[in-house]
Amino acid sequence: LGRVITAAQLAKISAAISTHGLNIDRIERLSGRLSLTGSASNPNACIEFEISGGTDTSPALRAELMRFTREFEIDIAFQRESIYRRNRRLVAFDMDSTLIQAEIIDELAKLHGVGDQVSAITAAAMRGELDFKQSFAKRMSLLRGLPEQRLQELLHSVPLADGAERLISTLKRLGYRTAILSGGFTFFGQHLQKRLGIDYVFANRLEIVDGAVTGKVAGEIVDGAKKAQLLAQIAQSENISLDQVVAVGDGANDLPMLNAAGMGIAFQAKPLVRESARHAVSHLGLDGILYLLGVRDRDLASFVLCRSSFAGFANDRRPTTGLTRIRHGSRHGPYLSLRPGRLPCYVHCGHVLQPGS
Repeated sequence: LGRVITAAQLAKISAAISTHGLNIDRIERLSGRLSLTGSASNPNACIEFEISGGTDTSPALRAELMRFTREFEIDIAFQRESIYRRNRRLVAFDMDSTLIQAEIIDELAKLHGVGDQVSAITAAAMRGELDFKQSFAKRMSLLRGLPEQRLQELLHSVPLADGAERLISTLKRLGYRTAILSGGFTFFGQHLQKRLGIDYVFANRLEIVDGAVTGKVAGEIVDGAKKAQLLAQIAQSENISLDQVVAVGDGANDLPMLNAAGMGIAFQAKPLVRESARHAVSHLGLDGILYLLGVRDRDLASFVLCRSSFAGFANDRRPTTGLTRIRHGSRHGPYLSLRPGRLPCYVHCGHVLQPGS
C-alpha cells in the first residue's frame, strides 16, 4: 500500500518472494488505475499478492520486505488466507491520533495553560515508556479547574484523520458494526458517534463539579487492558468471533486490543506499536484499511452506480415474486435476490444491483 507504487518496486518485491522459495499465484490491483512508472500518483495505491509454498512467511522474508517499506515509503501487510479474512464484521478504533488528528487531553491542557507539561507525559505514555493509568491520573490532575464550557470549543476544531469519513461511511454501507474504544473522553467520543454514525463508544467520563473539571474521571479508567475487555464484550454482544474483529490504534495502550482482534492494525503509530502489531498503515489515510479488508476501488464504484438503480426499484410497486438468501460466503456478506415481476435485481447491504453490474 502507498501513494505511489512503481514497476521497479513490484519487481523487487516479486524477486524477494521468489528468492525465498515461495510461489506467486496471483497479483491483483485493489486500487484504481495507477502509474507503474512513478510519473503520476493516485491518492491511494494497493497491489495484492497471493503467495504459496510454505507453512508460514519466513522471518527472513518479512525482514527483507519490511526493509522495502522504509526504502520505498510503502506499507506491506501479511495476511493468512482464511474464511475470516474477507468476513470481518466489527471494526473498533482508538480515537485520539487515530480517528482524529489530535490528543484531546493535550488540547484541553492547552486551553488550561498546561499544554507543554501534559503533552510531554502523553507522548511518553503513547511510546510505552510510562504506565498508562499513572500517567493519565497525573495529566488529569493538571486539568483541575478547567471550566466545563471550554470543552465545547474543541468539538468542531479538531480535524478527523485523513480518510476517516470515507472509511466509516463505507463500512456502514457494507454492514460492519463500528466502535470507539478510547483512553480519551466520552464528550468527544459521543460527538464523533453522532457525526459519523458509530455504533459503540467507550471512553473516560470527566468528573465535573460546579461547572469545572475536578481532575478526576467518573468510573474505571479505560486503559489498554480495559480496551481489550470491551472489545471482547462487544464481539460477544454481536454474536461474532474475535477473528471477525478489526482493531485500529496508534499507541502502546492499544496493543492489547490489537493483539486480541483477528486483525490488529497500527495506524500512523509509534515505533513500538508499529513493530509489535501484525499490520500497519503508515503511508495512507484510514481508508487504506479497506484494502486490508479485501475491498477493491471498483467494488466501491459499484455502490455509486447502484444508488440510481435502488431509487428506481423503490418506486416499483409490482409485487415481489421471489426472495432467496444466497449463501453467506460472498466477498462482502450475504446477498438477497428479489424478483419483482420478471425483472431480477440483486440487493447487497440495502443497495440494488442490476444484473451484470
